[in-house]
Amino acid sequence: MDTENGVEVVWNEVRFSENKNRKKYMARISAIFDSLQSIDHPNIVGFHKYWFDQPDKSDKPRVNFITEYMSSGSMKHFLKRTRVSKKKMAIDSWRRWCRQVLWALSYFHSSSPPIIHGNLTCDSMFIQHNGLLKIASAAPDVIHQHVKTVQPGQLLKNAHFVAPEEVTRTAVDERRSKSDIYSFGMCALEIAALEIQGNGDSGTPVTKENIENTIESLENEEQKDFIRACLRPDPEQRPTARQLLFHPVMFEVPSLKLLAAHAVVNDPNISPEDAEVYCNLSPDLVIAEMRHEGQEPTQLRVQDVTSAENIGKFVEDVRVGIYPLTAYAPPAPPPISQVRAASPDTIESVHSDTPEPCEREGRKVVTMMCEVKSDPALDASLTLVLFLRLDDKTNRQLSCRLAPDDSGSLLTEELVRHGLVNEMNRDELTKLIDGRLRALRTSQPPTPVGVS
Repeated sequence: MDTENGVEVVWNEVRFSENKNRKKYMARISAIFDSLQSIDHPNIVGFHKYWFDQPDKSDKPRVNFITEYMSSGSMKHFLKRTRVSKKKMAIDSWRRWCRQVLWALSYFHSSSPPIIHGNLTCDSMFIQHNGLLKIASAAPDVIHQHVKTVQPGQLLKNAHFVAPEEVTRTAVDERRSKSDIYSFGMCALEIAALEIQGNGDSGTPVTKENIENTIESLENEEQKDFIRACLRPDPEQRPTARQLLFHPVMFEVPSLKLLAAHAVVNDPNISPEDAEVYCNLSPDLVIAEMRHEGQEPTQLRVQDVTSAENIGKFVEDVRVGIYPLTAYAPPAPPPISQVRAASPDTIESVHSDTPEPCEREGRKVVTMMCEVKSDPALDASLTLVLFLRLDDKTNRQLSCRLAPDDSGSLLTEELVRHGLVNEMNRDELTKLIDGRLRALRTSQPPTPVGVS
């Protein structure tokens, strides 16, 4: 429970499997997670915060991240419940869910550099009570390679979601967006048929024959063509997420109706209450009139339009994101993330010879500690480590190699300039660092010093 905002969240912890090139991997994870923090998309699970830590110095470090809590359950669980009473999924529901997943993938893949989900299965899709579908936030490729996240039994269970090129890909090869398309195609097949013949849940591997038999069991030819396009063995032959949004099977709503609904929803002068009034019109209301020379005009009333019956629900579905405007506007890539502090356990200098422009830190430090460590691996050089707790309960750890002429004012000046410390904490932090350096240079024991 997030006691600050009063909402439930999911706390994820994954531990690095090796220490080799750890700092490089942390930088890759930070680059992706910084982008995910800036994403606000109706079909992507919210990503709130992340940090690195190492509670036990004898153990390997870990990455912690907080995501939105999805209470309605995964697509996998929904399919299991549906199999009890139905043989096939209604194609309209299948189409709406596929469109929402493609909209989210197109959003990911359009960023620079592209964000690859890398773990798209029916277990990572979540259905809300109103029909809105969200996919779990993407995890950096480095997590799949160097962080222990999967139990051995799960590898066989979800092996059929992995694109063929991923099986032979080496650690130096970059994961490509077309691998997400293959995984999506397998999800689309499983949703359409409720399960893939061969039952991957039991631990039995799903074969190519099982997949082909499941596709053939579908009745809609356009649906078959759509899924086969996603599952092409050659990644270059697979369409992109945006191209799939233009596949004939994806078009459900007339373009003019969809544009009109989005115009109503996005009009700042029309409140949701006003929109509800507009949508619930009297059956006798004349909505169009055709005039003829020498004849009585022909009038079209609300009751004459069959699609007007559920127009109110349709506008509400557009409002919550079930019907994105995919055919007219490409998804906006994730905005550029803000500069953030170095993650804990990353030994990097906090000051440089040339000043760099940076956003100012608006949060105040409520607790600060300072200590000096000796590193025998670095010719017994000294490292200054700061432990800061900000007013939003975020913990920040900073460290740098100490130079002979370093002082509290010099170090604090660069921390403020680089946006790592609030200007209002300058004097207090300078006094804390100077006190620690003074104690060090007079050969006092290197005990931690703290200020709250």
